[in-house]
Amino acid sequence: MQQVLPAFPLKSLIMNFELLPVVDAMLAIYVLPAGMDRFQQYLQLLQGNTPGDMLVPAGGFNPMGKKQTAAQLQLLRSLQAERIMAATLDTLNGGPENGPVFKVALNLADDLHGAWTHHFTTDYDNRFKLSGLIARNYATVVFWTSETYSEELIRRRTLESCHRTRYRISHPPSQTLQEHVAQELYVASQVNYHETHCMADFSLLHEFYTAHAADTDYSIIFDFLYGDEAAAGLNYAQYGIEGEKAGLHYIRHLANGQRK
Repeated sequence: MQQVLPAFPLKSLIMNFELLPVVDAMLAIYVLPAGMDRFQQYLQLLQGNTPGDMLVPAGGFNPMGKKQTAAQLQLLRSLQAERIMAATLDTLNGGPENGPVFKVALNLADDLHGAWTHHFTTDYDNRFKLSGLIARNYATVVFWTSETYSEELIRRRTLESCHRTRYRISHPPSQTLQEHVAQELYVASQVNYHETHCMADFSLLHEFYTAHAADTDYSIIFDFLYGDEAAAGLNYAQYGIEGEKAGLHYIRHLANGQRK
């Protein structure tokens, strides 16, 4: 694949990152019975006294989440996830003191029991629909109730979020498939992925990418990134992309090849 990475430098040296703790506040909300009082407490955390504003970037949480959501958030707390995030942010800082500071908050998306959280569409939004967060100097590190947490996952997810934010500072929102791949290839190139994917032959994905790099059709981009099964579950068009998150694994494969 040619000319995927940006041809001009990122504005990566004018940013610093600072942890914005949210876990204890959200656990205090989840202690309340599911109902209007809990929802109002969540809105107060999210937007303060200004409806429509974003005081804390906690939009990835389901305020009406069930017991499993609170249990998973408590598990992240027991792993000291925010401490790990803060330490990871420290490794990225060191830019000019007068540069912008982006506040970084943990979010927990309930893709097991949350009525409004679809894993793949939410994942897409968390990667590519960042304008509202960036305009307010925020970044979110999103975890899922369906996954198993570890210190390595917490560190890696934090790096991904920050490098994605850095990329978007220098680039407009992705429109074409090539622009989507370019963003995620930059992110993957900054993070070491130790795992290997079972898909050994990416030739069909590469052919699909080559044929559709300039396309802006959301169904093509979504299917490439997440695969036919994810697309079928949403009644989107399918283009013969096998494997969950196939395109994202392909991008990691490309990034690993560049590091060798």
